[in-house]
Amino acid sequence: MDALIDTNILVYRYDNRFPEKQEIATGILRRGIVAGSVRLPHQAINEFVAAVTRPLQGYVIMQKADALREAEEFLKQFVVLYPNEAIVRQAVRGCAAYQLNWFDAHLWAYAEHYGLAEILTEDFQHDRLYGSVRAVNPFADLR
Repeated sequence: MDALIDTNILVYRYDNRFPEKQEIATGILRRGIVAGSVRLPHQAINEFVAAVTRPLQGYVIMQKADALREAEEFLKQFVVLYPNEAIVRQAVRGCAAYQLNWFDAHLWAYAEHYGLAEILTEDFQHDRLYGSVRAVNPFADLR
C-alpha cells in the first residue's frame, strides 16, 4: 500500500534524542525504499531541512551541509510529489472540511490527489479517515 510520509518521520530518522521513534522512522523509510511504497511531498523535504538545522534549546539535529545532502538523497531515493493548482484548491477544502492547519491540509491534499491510501504522521488523529486517506501514527504504541 502506498503512503505519504510527513516531515516528522524524516526528522525522527536523524533525531537521536528519541531512539524508539528513530528506529521506527528508519524502518519505515528503509522498507519504503525497498518496496517503492512511500512518497514524499516536496514540502516535507523543505520542512525537514528547516527542522533539523534549527537550534532548539542549543541542540541542532544536523548541520546545514549534512541536511542538504540528505535532502538530495531523498530526491534520489523516493518519488517526490510536487504541488499543482488542484492540490492547492484541495488543501483549501481540507482546511474547511477537516479543520486542518494550512500545512497539514496540503499534506492531506497530496495524498488525496495522488490516490495514496495513508499518511504516516504523528500530526493527525490516528486511524481517522480524511476523505479517502487514513492517517496512521506509526508512533501511537509508544505513548
